[in-house]
Amino acid sequence: MTKEDIKKVVLDIISEIAPDEDLSNVQPGVRLREQLDLDSMDFLDIVMELRKKHGIEVPEEDYQQLASLDSCADYLTPKFTGVGA
Repeated sequence: MTKEDIKKVVLDIISEIAPDEDLSNVQPGVRLREQLDLDSMDFLDIVMELRKKHGIEVPEEDYQQLASLDSCADYLTPKFTGVGA
């Protein structure tokens, strides 16, 4: 799975969690919480959906790695590769 694919997966999850958010102008290098109205529970939902839909575990100490779309892609790429997605 490419980094662009992973960014799309993350955006798809966000669109399910926060359907009223406009995701068309999300900038990949900017922290998601600075661009979108996401609270800590929304963020936790993103982590839970990654586990439920893709079998990817994100330990709490790594949550900061998911701050922006770019950092999500960088962090998640080897994890998607590891599960054969």
